[in-house]
Amino acid sequence: MSSNRPFLRSLIKIATRLALGRSRAHVQDWFPGLRLQRASETQDGSIWYQGELVGNLLSTSRTLRFAPRSVLIIGSGPSIEQNDLTRIDGSSCILLNGALTLVPSVIAQPLAVAIEDERFVWRHFDLIQRIPVDSLCLASVSTIRAICELDRTWFKDRAIALIDNVRKPYAKKRRSVPELRALSYVRLSEDGATGFSENPTSGVFQAGSVVISAMQFAIRWKPREIGLLGIDLGNADMSRFYETTEKAYSGIRKAQPRIIDHLNMARNVAAENGIEIANHSPVSPLVDCGFGYDEKFSRPG
Repeated sequence: MSSNRPFLRSLIKIATRLALGRSRAHVQDWFPGLRLQRASETQDGSIWYQGELVGNLLSTSRTLRFAPRSVLIIGSGPSIEQNDLTRIDGSSCILLNGALTLVPSVIAQPLAVAIEDERFVWRHFDLIQRIPVDSLCLASVSTIRAICELDRTWFKDRAIALIDNVRKPYAKKRRSVPELRALSYVRLSEDGATGFSENPTSGVFQAGSVVISAMQFAIRWKPREIGLLGIDLGNADMSRFYETTEKAYSGIRKAQPRIIDHLNMARNVAAENGIEIANHSPVSPLVDCGFGYDEKFSRPG
């Protein structure tokens, strides 16, 4: 099944791995043409493409204009169709990838959108163009570069926050486990395989699904509750709820143990901050992993 990455991008990915080795293979995320000036706690950063300033990266203090009381992270699992979406408060939603099909018919103005896989950009740039200008867009390095390749003007006047991989950070070598433990905002499992970032603007842990990155941002905003809708995980062989033709490659099945481990750590951090996590997918393996099932959005009957 096609990954929907252009052939040239696949060549660049292979070439950077061969030329630079494992520690710098992620250079392919921004090569060629993309240069980022990182944002800090109080200062915005910037996005440059082929020498042109095309947009800004929001500082931590400007990532959200207000603290939401609740956040609903919406994925694109098939279970979405079992829910009554009219009961959703769109202004509290973080939409992941294909959940953008809910804009604007169901959700006119989402709180945020999160995209970290450039393959989604190449396959569904029409959906990315639906993102309202005033909605926060959480985007990875490779996502930003892919959008620049398609339409660098898209970033004008948009609120962008960087999803940077704390293990493989922009413009730096891959970090070892000891280097990660030295970061004040990082939490790691004993074996170093699972992590959580308490300062997502500086970097997040990625684990095969953008829901992991979205959770780290959501917990930083300190709402009272965070809901997970359409985060099915266990039915990766089925088409997403918005797909009507051949679906794109998904590595979720292979990554499922890592995803669950990271969500469990995130839930523990959330509990320490008085934040409740609710799973609204009846088919998710999270049901049997201590998250249970909350039928708040299920259709009657």
